[in-house]
Amino acid sequence: MTRILLSAACLASFAALSAQAQSRPEDTEVWSPKPAIVTPAAAVGAPPSDAIVLFDGKNLDQWVSSEDRSPAAWTVADGVITVDKAKGNIETRRAFQDYQLHLEWRIPADIDGSGQGRGNSGVFLASTGPRDAGYEVQILDSFENQTYVNGQAGGVYKQHPPLVNASRKPGEWQTYDIVWRAPRFTAAGALASPATVTVLHNGVLVQDNAVLAGETVYIGKPSYKAHGPAPIKLQAHGDPSKPISFRNIWVRELPPRL
Repeated sequence: MTRILLSAACLASFAALSAQAQSRPEDTEVWSPKPAIVTPAAAVGAPPSDAIVLFDGKNLDQWVSSEDRSPAAWTVADGVITVDKAKGNIETRRAFQDYQLHLEWRIPADIDGSGQGRGNSGVFLASTGPRDAGYEVQILDSFENQTYVNGQAGGVYKQHPPLVNASRKPGEWQTYDIVWRAPRFTAAGALASPATVTVLHNGVLVQDNAVLAGETVYIGKPSYKAHGPAPIKLQAHGDPSKPISFRNIWVRELPPRL
């Protein structure tokens, strides 16, 4: 019996080696469909060839008021948008679902206030209502400014603190590079898959495919309500500190995750 088992094992090994010998490198090569060609920008942070430019330093044609969809009325000067807190939040004219977003923001060098009252703003990755409804990645002066950690710069507001604090000091431009995967819902409105977000703050990973528990809220627990593609929103926070600025905003639409 032992000899028979050994012989069977030898035959199996020989068959495996024989099959491997008959395989070719090209058996595992995939040649089509070929990925689309995207030309990278010559300058770091500039939009690649397939990007939709949301702000190029000239005007706010791609933006509207979140409150009534009238033309956005924040200040544009010297290639920079500055928040006008009296005019409220602004959002993109277009709606998006899954995307890669790049934006740059700056806290005033002479910023005043403390905690959440110091350069507060936010980028809402899907705006689901006129004010602060949606999914917010926090913008704040977090350079030597103490606040609750799930409310500091790079955090998914009140859900995920940033993995590290990568903030630059006030007066310096900062970057967010964000990959957003929107939630999906069934025809009946039930959650089919949650939203996820990856964020690099000044080139440093601060959110690693974080799973959201729902829309970000100031009070209470997050929850989902069914929605489709939605605008990207920038917040005019009501704190009394000096307003922040934005520049170089672009987005790349992504295909749905398989």
